[in-house]
Amino acid sequence: MTALGDVGTETEIVPNAGVKVIQVSFPATVIGGTDTATVDLTAFGCTNIHGILVFDETTTGSVVVTQAPTTSVTSGTLTITFGGSATCKKTAILFAY
Repeated sequence: MTALGDVGTETEIVPNAGVKVIQVSFPATVIGGTDTATVDLTAFGCTNIHGILVFDETTTGSVVVTQAPTTSVTSGTLTITFGGSATCKKTAILFAY
């Protein structure tokens, strides 16, 4: 397993919703089943998550599937362990507080 650290592009997409909705886009170099990545939730004023949705493009810009990653949060840092085997771009939607 490769620990990649903070390799995504993070953007708050729904401000003032009671929870933060954050989109994180990961490059195709993040490989499901072997990689982990982190997200600094404190950058958005959060310390934990309510939920996460992760989507894989199995064919660039075409076929999208969901996956169920393993997650943990320590000191405001979310660690995502990706499942699946897709090697195309991954996007995560976080519901954080």
